[in-house]
Amino acid sequence: MPINDLKKTPLYEEHLKLNAKMVPFAGWLMPLQYTGIIDEHMHAREKAGLFDIFHMGELFLRGPAAAKDVAGLVTCRIYDMHPGRCRYGFMLNDKGGIIDDLIVFRISEEEFMIVVNAGTVGKDEAWMRKHISPGTELANESAETAKIDIQGPLSGKIMGDLAGQQAVEQVRKYHFLNVEISGMPVLLSRTGYTGELGYELFFPVEYAPDMWKLLLAQEGVKPVGLGARDTLRMEMGYSLYGNDIDEKHTPLEANLARFVFFEKDFLGKPALLKQQGKGVSRVLKGFICDSRRSARSHFKVTSGGKEIGEVTSGAFSPCLKRGMGLCYIDSGSAKEGTGVTLTDGKVEVAARVAAIPLYRHKTQDPRHRTGKKS
Repeated sequence: MPINDLKKTPLYEEHLKLNAKMVPFAGWLMPLQYTGIIDEHMHAREKAGLFDIFHMGELFLRGPAAAKDVAGLVTCRIYDMHPGRCRYGFMLNDKGGIIDDLIVFRISEEEFMIVVNAGTVGKDEAWMRKHISPGTELANESAETAKIDIQGPLSGKIMGDLAGQQAVEQVRKYHFLNVEISGMPVLLSRTGYTGELGYELFFPVEYAPDMWKLLLAQEGVKPVGLGARDTLRMEMGYSLYGNDIDEKHTPLEANLARFVFFEKDFLGKPALLKQQGKGVSRVLKGFICDSRRSARSHFKVTSGGKEIGEVTSGAFSPCLKRGMGLCYIDSGSAKEGTGVTLTDGKVEVAARVAAIPLYRHKTQDPRHRTGKKS
């Protein structure tokens, strides 16, 4: 896509002021890095990183049948969700392939917000419209909704100082609360894509520059770009849509069956049940390399000269000081600790199959999930 056709977030000028390197991503012009990927990665792990996530989509379903419609669209449990609760899950096609991974927010008994990936907003909306009840309203409010994430060990104190410590302490993992920050209305959720304690802030788009500047002015906060966002999520083993999960793979193959609630009906369930009975031939697993060098997407996974899988994500881990990533690998070769070779036909990288998360640390947010990005 020509650079002039790329969308810009309301914070584009702020990124330029910070000398960010801007790159195309999912139809948007986004900051890749400010001071460097490793520096930004470690700052988010040790203090607090600030992320512009405006490119994500927010779809609202409203009406008496909204709960029934959402339950049929996504794999996670819906009926026992109370307002103020959010859950990670998938929207599947008829073959069980992942149309998108998403987070469902229950705003009220008859209203839901579904946060989806930037590159899938259009197809997600079309799929939902095809399958919801005639009386259910579906509104795409992505353009009106700004989204900024603050992630890291200091994020709790920072948000407490800005929104009130008592209010912030009420926001448990995968819950949200409506607060006010310097006169700006915010839906504050305890969610994120780094594995650290963190929060996502949803608010009217006109407040975006003021909110960004306010958060950036807090002690211990630095901006973080897409580069470190990718390495942070990879250390946690979180899947990235379009790389590790897509419509060609099911949640069972992606090793994410724990986010599928089989005790209800949903689109794609029959295909998953059939696959569950047969078993999967390949499964998504983590790997850690023996050296600093890492494989990249589409490297082949081999053992004894035989191809047994393919790398979907790979990078250098700033915390492990080694290469790391995710790969689909033959189920029979997926045992943790198994030695493998990753190759593109020219370069060979020695690695071992590893448990997720690939990196564990004392500041890691308890009950972290393996899957969804913010």
